[in-house]
Amino acid sequence: MTIEPIHPARPAAAPPRERTFEMCFTSTPRGARLARRLAAVRLDAWGIPYGTDAHDAIALIVAELTTNAVRHGHVPGRDFHLRLHAPPHERAMRVEVTDTRAERLPRRPAAPEGAADTEEEAGRGLILVSHLATRWDWHPRQDGPGKTVWAEYALPSRSQSRSHRDRST
Repeated sequence: MTIEPIHPARPAAAPPRERTFEMCFTSTPRGARLARRLAAVRLDAWGIPYGTDAHDAIALIVAELTTNAVRHGHVPGRDFHLRLHAPPHERAMRVEVTDTRAERLPRRPAAPEGAADTEEEAGRGLILVSHLATRWDWHPRQDGPGKTVWAEYALPSRSQSRSHRDRST
């Protein structure tokens, strides 16, 4: 009697899967902070680790868009909605923030001359988003009053992904 060794079958490579995270948050500064933190945790879980350029840029885009939803899209008693989405075969992350205020629409920022020299902290959110994102825009909300502001960030290939610490050494 011969005993043949048992070789475990190698699992087939998993097909790329769609990564989506979405949640409603209270339209308050606390809600915006929570949205940013949960997005950061989710990005890390998806393999976009803390401390990398991609993670920091996407987290900043989330922070700016959710803060704008609270400051400019707030309607008492209404929440805002965050959605992070990465299609399976694309190297991009899409951030969408939906609020319920239809009459206050985002405008394309025109950086005023000397903007870098001013000490104002307000009014730079969409300027940051426009510099970090590959593209961004907005559209009317499909299921009620309001709008969705979205931004797409091109994810680097694994070999290009570096942390801030890697570059400083």
